[in-house]
Amino acid sequence: MIELAHEILGLTRAGLWHGFLVFLRVGAVMAVMPAFGQRMVPLRVRLALALGFTLLVAAAVPAFAGAAYGGFPDLFPYALTEPLIGLLLGLGLRLFVLALQTAGAIAAQATSLAQILGGAAEEPMPAVGQILVVAALALAMLAGLHVRAAEFMILSYAIFPAGQFPAPSSVAEWGTGRIADAFSLAFRLAAPFVVVSVLYNFTLGVVNRAMPQLMVAFVGAPLITFGGLALLFLLAPVMLSAWLQALIDFMENPVGNLP
Repeated sequence: MIELAHEILGLTRAGLWHGFLVFLRVGAVMAVMPAFGQRMVPLRVRLALALGFTLLVAAAVPAFAGAAYGGFPDLFPYALTEPLIGLLLGLGLRLFVLALQTAGAIAAQATSLAQILGGAAEEPMPAVGQILVVAALALAMLAGLHVRAAEFMILSYAIFPAGQFPAPSSVAEWGTGRIADAFSLAFRLAAPFVVVSVLYNFTLGVVNRAMPQLMVAFVGAPLITFGGLALLFLLAPVMLSAWLQALIDFMENPVGNLP
């Protein structure tokens, strides 16, 4: 009986240490993940979500080879690398929200909508960016972000084994590529607004040269504002679909250009 109790105690102890190491990575990912890591979500709710994802991921990830679970000295390499890997992956996801905010800022500046309800978000941004972010997060949740997030974190252990951090040069190259992709995505999403703005200003310049006595700014300001809102109404579904597909592609292959 004593031997059985000792064996059960050993298994329980190993399982708790295993869950703790998984939580180090999962908690870092959840801290900055879109939707789950938003500042508007209460801290206790975020902690509960992180614990729930930890249970899912820990059940799917085998015990870490090399972790003796003998105490903190033996687990120091894991305690150092796991949060860093989780934060790296979480920031890769967070860049998609920043891409939407950047696209909204470009679109708002191009169509004179930058100051409308600019303080409605938790971070200062034009109303167009706030609309796109909220709609995109809702769309991602409806598309099963929680399921894909669990798969993403489980997949991360195949790409980044526990206790092994990739080379800093590779991480720097990967991060640079992710930031460049985020800006590229933002500009692609906002490109129609930029094109319309260029055509509007070109037309306004022609009209001003043809009729110098006409106050073209008073005529054109309502036009570009209405045109920007109408364009947002027409293109928002396409923009959000392209954003969601880019997010899914990243979650299926997060390493991208990482050697």
